[in-house]
Amino acid sequence: MGWEALRQWGDDVARIEPLTGGVANDVWSVRVDGRLAVARLGRRSDADLAWESALLRHLDGAGLTVPVPIPTVDARLFADGLVVMTYLEGVPPETPADWRRVAGTLRELHRLTRGWPQRPGWRSSTDLLHAETGTKVDLGAMPLEGVARCRAAWARLAGRPTCVVHGDPNPGNVRMTADRVALIDWDEAHVDVPDLDLVLPDNAAGLDDGAYDVAAQASAAWEAAVCWDDDYSVRRLAEVRAV
Repeated sequence: MGWEALRQWGDDVARIEPLTGGVANDVWSVRVDGRLAVARLGRRSDADLAWESALLRHLDGAGLTVPVPIPTVDARLFADGLVVMTYLEGVPPETPADWRRVAGTLRELHRLTRGWPQRPGWRSSTDLLHAETGTKVDLGAMPLEGVARCRAAWARLAGRPTCVVHGDPNPGNVRMTADRVALIDWDEAHVDVPDLDLVLPDNAAGLDDGAYDVAAQASAAWEAAVCWDDDYSVRRLAEVRAV
């Protein structure tokens, strides 16, 4: 149905302009009943969108600042691959103090989602010690030596507790004001070891040297595998030490 699905949010709704930053989705600012919002059209399954919507509503209810799905006129949280969410103002983090606030917000996310079920079709980094595929990851497409290096990095996380990780806490996915930190763009969110979220500028999460090395290696391996094989993933794989 494409953008025609936007009509399911009522008569007073209109697209305004495309927003940058999305790769897998078509993202626009929209106006719904006089309110500025964000609409995202993609190819996610209904099960995937239901998982994301439930997560965001849970986090919002627990006090975290996240985009919240705006229901259609018949109370659905998504329709035909389209999701409409609240718009969040703010600026990206810049200073070490900003990033420490981001680290605190990520740790709260991790605390609030212990025991959360895995996103449909996804695998965690430690699942991939034995599995070959999961959503965007296809280890069979990578060089065998690269797979061995990634798995060696992920093996260092084995046995650790898991929770929801945001998956891509880069500056473009953070909106800050004086009194809150908002995390946006939850496309890469899934259940995994929280360390993957904590490789932040200036080691803002305060990891000790050993923990930071484990997290940085595992994160580089994840990004190499999930994006393989564009230039960025090749650069990330080069950061993963040889076995």
